[in-house]
Amino acid sequence: MAWFKYFLLLLLLLGSVGCTKKPPSNLDNSCAIFKEKSGWYDAANDSFKKWGVPIHVQLAIIHQESRFRAQAKAPKDYLLWFIPWGRKSSAYGYAQVKDATWDWYIEKTGNWRASRDDFEDVTDFIGWYGNYTYKTLGVSKWDAYKQYLAYHEGHGGFRRKTYLKKPWLVKVARKVKKRASMYHSQLQRCKSQLESSSFWPF
Repeated sequence: MAWFKYFLLLLLLLGSVGCTKKPPSNLDNSCAIFKEKSGWYDAANDSFKKWGVPIHVQLAIIHQESRFRAQAKAPKDYLLWFIPWGRKSSAYGYAQVKDATWDWYIEKTGNWRASRDDFEDVTDFIGWYGNYTYKTLGVSKWDAYKQYLAYHEGHGGFRRKTYLKKPWLVKVARKVKKRASMYHSQLQRCKSQLESSSFWPF
């Protein structure tokens, strides 16, 4: 019956992998997110240490882009309003990164095995992109509002201030800033737990 035990173990492993792809149960509490998703805090913190973009800014961007859905895709496009015609863009994954932008990230970092539906890779991407925004545009890595505008419009678009013609986008960026502030306050209360090995049940 040894084969049966290995079969059950395989099922458990596959099930655990599937669970990691599900969005957290509570999207409004950063402490709850990290408590539920084992390894996510370490991934976001590693990105922060490497690139300098704080964890709460990373989370706020991911929330806005996908609501923490690993395989989120851009909305469908329609011909004559009712005929399915592909999708509006190639944006995919936790951070809704387009193909060309992801290829640029891989080329610059050498992270060839990176995937847009892998949380660790996405936090590294957001850190890298935010750091590039800081270096090229002078936007503080802690400024969730401007970081998001540059994230959405691209560095060239931010420089040309294209967002000024998009009141809806400015409103969204303000929401990102507010959420980042909320996540930051929450993290201050549970940071010591998150960084303690005794916090994790294994």
